[in-house]
Amino acid sequence: MSNIISTQIKTHRKYGGVVPEIASRKHLEAISGVIEESLLAANVTFDDLDALAVTYAPGLVGALLVGVSTAKALAFSLHKPLVGVHHIRAHICANYIEHKDLEPPFVCLVASGGHSHIILAESYTKYKILGQTRDDAAGEAFDKVARVIGLGYPGGPVIDKEAKNGNPDFVAFKQVSFGKDSFDFSFSGIKTGVINYLHNLEQKGETYNRADIAASFQKSVVEVLSKNLVAAAKKYGVDKIAIAGGVAANSALRSELEKRKENLKLYYPSPILCTDNAAMTACCGYYEFLNGNFKDMTLNAIPYLSVEQN
Repeated sequence: MSNIISTQIKTHRKYGGVVPEIASRKHLEAISGVIEESLLAANVTFDDLDALAVTYAPGLVGALLVGVSTAKALAFSLHKPLVGVHHIRAHICANYIEHKDLEPPFVCLVASGGHSHIILAESYTKYKILGQTRDDAAGEAFDKVARVIGLGYPGGPVIDKEAKNGNPDFVAFKQVSFGKDSFDFSFSGIKTGVINYLHNLEQKGETYNRADIAASFQKSVVEVLSKNLVAAAKKYGVDKIAIAGGVAANSALRSELEKRKENLKLYYPSPILCTDNAAMTACCGYYEFLNGNFKDMTLNAIPYLSVEQN
């Protein structure tokens, strides 16, 4: 009914990434206004709500605490049920908002600045991890490479844009595989490969085309993401795949999956629903609500929590 987003990108851009303490303070400053604006946009009051859903894990604990404390205060004062939402589950649920035909089971790739997982959605509230990054998240690698080649922050959108003018086969940055039975990722090596390649050029006094580096790096990342997602779906016998999270907005990833999907049906949210947003939290909270997964006033922020846990 409404989806109000208060972004901090401009604030963190000058630091080249998110500064946790600043993020927490900005959350605190924005949350009351965002709640008021969301009610106005939806043309509802607190009395019209059935429950309050809030992201409590995983993530930056200070930022999470702002949301959790606010939701608990509202739930207590309004005598409304409190629903705790897992952030990664919420990203997956963003697909339900626009794709009414999507139903579990399906396999979803969740890739962002903090997460890179391949997850089997067994039901609307039950999830199983099939693969995950062993070091850097995909979005984190995008941010670091973008900073190295002078594109700024956030890395995903700027590399995607720059890569459109480059040659993806200019450099073959090494991809890491953990064997045919593993769907895990490693992006630290690709990131380091880019840095070392540029250092070697600098030592030789040679220049490079930034667009070619962006395109080559992006190709290495999206190929391994796509390959593992499709392989996981085939192994677990599902006919639907989905992507979610900030990296799901990447045009090269979507194109690569369209090429690789074969007989699988592919789903992905609009770019606005790939970033962190309230709509995905509400959607996930709706299914947790139907399943009776309520929290009490002891709910706390949890910086690390598996998507398999409640």
